[in-house]
Amino acid sequence: VMLKLGTYGFIRFGLFLFPEASHFFAPLFLTLGVIGIVYGAIVATMQKDLKRLVAYSSIAHLGFIILGTFALNTQGIQGATVQMVNHGLSTGALFMLVGIIYERKHTRQISELSGMQKSAPVLAGVFTLVMLSSIGLPGLNGFVGEFLILLGAFTANRWWAVVAATGVILAALYLLWAYQRVFHGPQNPEDEPTKDLTNWERLTLLPLIVGIVFLGIYPKPMLDRIEPAVDKLVSHIEETIEGGSFTEPVPTTQNRTSFSDLLMQTHESHGHNKHDSSHHGDHDEGHDSGHNGDESHSGGHE
Repeated sequence: VMLKLGTYGFIRFGLFLFPEASHFFAPLFLTLGVIGIVYGAIVATMQKDLKRLVAYSSIAHLGFIILGTFALNTQGIQGATVQMVNHGLSTGALFMLVGIIYERKHTRQISELSGMQKSAPVLAGVFTLVMLSSIGLPGLNGFVGEFLILLGAFTANRWWAVVAATGVILAALYLLWAYQRVFHGPQNPEDEPTKDLTNWERLTLLPLIVGIVFLGIYPKPMLDRIEPAVDKLVSHIEETIEGGSFTEPVPTTQNRTSFSDLLMQTHESHGHNKHDSSHHGDHDEGHDSGHNGDESHSGGHE
């Protein structure tokens, strides 16, 4: 949850309050998103610890979310929002499964784990399903978000989408490699058979599995709920950039004075005051001259 608060902040506040700045810095964030995808995938491929592998895969997934967010179109932002939900389901389930494996084997080193499928087939099956959803297999939840993100990125700039697509290939590489090492191969005869999932563990994983399958087969309810807000956000960004207006969330003309209007009012007020002072000065001078004339007339009479 905490990992996605940053991307939620970008979508909820950053794009809405600062659309011009978001548009200006979009190429930078798109580049950082692609770097995060490729870097996270490459580093995950080199990990020997199963938990660290899942952690670096999260970096790659967050790169996809950044890529979709700063594509600044409906498909990209909608895909980024969906992917935040999907990442919580898939990666949350992966971390839970890694914890279950560690509780049984007391190690997370991939080289020390082998042949677990023979003694724990249900654990292996659930791990396979969650792993494939993290890869983005069609029919599971991860495919929906990644497809929309790549579609939006391709609309914004095709080269970012092409480079990001390599992250999908690398994700399949390191996750399938980890699965093959952990669950297949010969089992160490010195190790005790791995205990399969208990009923409580299956019940705990069941909501995540239902979400993974349901959102992959029928994502329409979630997409319909997200689409109106995304359309409004994209329209706000486009109107602000095309109109060159300020970036208030709800711009109005009532009780609002722009900087240029304020300068004009100040100039007019200054000119009015100057005119009044000159008028009063002329009046005072005329009054004084008349008064002096009366005094000279009085002196002549005397």
